[in-house]
Amino acid sequence: MEDEKTNLFNVEEFDDEVVKKIITEVRDALEDRDYDVVSQLVGYLVSGDPGYISSHLEARKKISSIDRCTILEVILREFLKTLD
Repeated sequence: MEDEKTNLFNVEEFDDEVVKKIITEVRDALEDRDYDVVSQLVGYLVSGDPGYISSHLEARKKISSIDRCTILEVILREFLKTLD
């Protein structure tokens, strides 16, 4: 009998990777249009107005598919990792 191990799937890690991928794609789209990425993302996250995000490369559609609180959680988790 082979050694059978149960593989654990960490949903939080998967979700974080999806969010990071989308944020990266949105950043690239904003940079492609010469927008100030930080200002545009902060405007969107604070106000909830998707007008802060360009529709270029479907950036607005992508970022709108994620809850803003989830985006903030991922950004904060990533920042806190840098403090260690």
